[in-house]
Amino acid sequence: MKAVILILPLLLLGVHMVEAKPTNLRDVVGCTHVAGKYNFTDQDFLNEGADKLLELGTKVIKLWFTPNPSGVYPFNSDWPKIETLTDLAKTPYFRKVFSKPFNTYILETFRPGHDWHYFVKGLSPKEAEEEQRQIHELAKYLLTEYKGTGKTFILQNWEGDWVLTNPQFTKEPDPATIKGMIDWLNARQDGVEQARKEVGMKGVTVAHAAEVNLMKRAIEGKVTVANDVLPKTHCDLYSYSAWDTQRDPKQFRAALDYLAKKAPDSKLFGSKNVYVGEFGAPENNVGGPDKQLEFTRSAVETALDWGAKYVVYWELYCNEPASEYQGRPKNSDCRGFWLIRPDGTKSPVWDYFAKLLDSRP
Repeated sequence: MKAVILILPLLLLGVHMVEAKPTNLRDVVGCTHVAGKYNFTDQDFLNEGADKLLELGTKVIKLWFTPNPSGVYPFNSDWPKIETLTDLAKTPYFRKVFSKPFNTYILETFRPGHDWHYFVKGLSPKEAEEEQRQIHELAKYLLTEYKGTGKTFILQNWEGDWVLTNPQFTKEPDPATIKGMIDWLNARQDGVEQARKEVGMKGVTVAHAAEVNLMKRAIEGKVTVANDVLPKTHCDLYSYSAWDTQRDPKQFRAALDYLAKKAPDSKLFGSKNVYVGEFGAPENNVGGPDKQLEFTRSAVETALDWGAKYVVYWELYCNEPASEYQGRPKNSDCRGFWLIRPDGTKSPVWDYFAKLLDSRP
């Protein structure tokens, strides 16, 4: 009877928690496709990569959904000028990728018209209203256009802690930036919730997530997104870009535990609302393919055992050069964030994921 009493107010408010489904690794373990330095076909780059990930077996894809798509999906593509996020969703390239049999799309989402992190000096009421409006418009479009497909669209930011500081840790977090990020994330969440209230979720889910990336510093008590931003937000989901702990299973698990404590439960997912938005290992920098596989396997097993909602590998084609090169890169020209190398060979990590994703129906 207690469960009925707890759930009834949510139903009366038009909020329906997403029901837990039997675990299928294809719906948990995914991969990012963005800004690769090479391609293999005459197909547009966004959809070439998507098809490769379908071949791998995953139903979870992470993409960059930003106003400069030509910079991250350049090959065989003629992108129009993007005025709004909904314009971007309506482009032939994204319509095509959204029609493919993925179940979850994690979208790094930043609206056109200004810098991604324009809130660093604070967010005015007018700016918050416009942020909410565009996210609301996009969410409403996705909820309507993809009704009945069973798809989930997650709108998120990228590595929020780099907005508060820098990789050298010489930039001190600014209280105005912290407040601006809180207001920005909440405006985006409010836009998604407004759309869900107006349209409902009829066989499609649109959710919003906030991403952190410096959990070791958060555990140490430093000013971070986890400690100083998240507790004042009400996002559906919380993502961890796990580069600072992923190679140490004990630290990685502790980071996920800590994030789960700092991340407020959500109406949509309850307390099961934390996922690993990025992890990986560059083959050419970590000691070769065997080491890359070792680090990847360890991170996946830790995250799955912990219970992360999604575990998203970085990435399909390498996006980081190791040195300057001319023309098409060779394998040695890249750091090695890949499943498929420039020469077309597949890494052992591809084989590992293919076997893992084929292990369950």
